Amino acid sequence: MASDGKFADVDLSIFKELKKLSGEKIRQARKALGLTQLEVATEMGGSLRWYRAIESGDPGIRLEDHLIALLRLGASTAHIALPVLYAGQRMRFPRQLIHGDLASIERTCIEAISDAVIAGLKQDLSPEW
Repeated sequence: MASDGKFADVDLSIFKELKKLSGEKIRQARKALGLTQLEVATEMGGSLRWYRAIESGDPGIRLEDHLIALLRLGASTAHIALPVLYAGQRMRFPRQLIHGDLASIERTCIEAISDAVIAGLKQDLSPEW
């Protein structure tokens, strides 16, 4: 964070934990599906070493790879998406949420966005009598 005012003052501390947490969630999702690391790595088009780095939370692995693994395994991405939303609004993400089940919060966010879009469309499409 720069003190010259050119850059936004954003709390990025949660991102240090995300890859470790994400790797664990990926491991849990893989095991719940009864898949081996090699099967998932092959499906994702990567090596076993690369996939193991994802599950271990290696900081050198791209966050995109975590997202793809989670999506391919049918797991929630809320532990990544919600902290990004908070950071984008210059808000500190409540750390106690990160270790909980965020799927219902993720669903509520999606429903709120959908409701807002539908309400906007209704307003735009409603005739003014």
